Amino acid sequence: MKPENINHPVLNFIIEDDITKEDYYALVSEYQQMILLYESAVKQLITKFEIFNQEYKMRGARNPIETVKSRVKGPESIVRKMKKYGFEKSLESIVLNLNDVAGVRVICSYVSDIYLVRDMLLAQQDVTLVEERDYIKAPKENGYRSLHLIIELPVYLTRTVSRVKAEIQIRTIAMDFWASLEHNIRYKAVDAFPPGVVKELRDCAEIIAVTDRRMEALAHKLHQGLH
Repeated sequence: MKPENINHPVLNFIIEDDITKEDYYALVSEYQQMILLYESAVKQLITKFEIFNQEYKMRGARNPIETVKSRVKGPESIVRKMKKYGFEKSLESIVLNLNDVAGVRVICSYVSDIYLVRDMLLAQQDVTLVEERDYIKAPKENGYRSLHLIIELPVYLTRTVSRVKAEIQIRTIAMDFWASLEHNIRYKAVDAFPPGVVKELRDCAEIIAVTDRRMEALAHKLHQGLH
């Protein structure tokens, strides 16, 4: 079986020579097992965040989490990223080098909620922090703001336990609004943004960040006035 006859983006990417049908189906099974682990990690994280909100609801407190979105990278996206960085062509390399195959996005009302959710998650005994990138304190050049965490957690199957990495993005509603529109603009752009557009995006992001801070200050003021 030659790679060009393999109708699967990831397997066609990693298989460079002829391969027997038996070896091919073994790779298919290994890939499916890998994706199952990522899907299971996502489900566990969603459950954790739902429990956080339920606990706050039980206390009669305001929920720190507005919404939770999740995804597992599709095969085309996996191949694109592997090619972009020139990683070794293997399933093991995907697991080793791609930290964001499993992804969860947590949307909060206020900036302080972001760090509260971060602290609650990392206090969990089965969650290990691998890397943290704070694009709120140090925004990207175009103004992008969000807190990115790479974490690792155990996934239990019937016969195995695997440590699985996942990326968690935590941002406010306002940050998510900006990021969604920036992605929409970037997706439609043929070439890279000219400097003027980058500045406009950065200016809009700063306006939104100021609004974020003002809204949180207003909420805090009103809360203090009620007590």
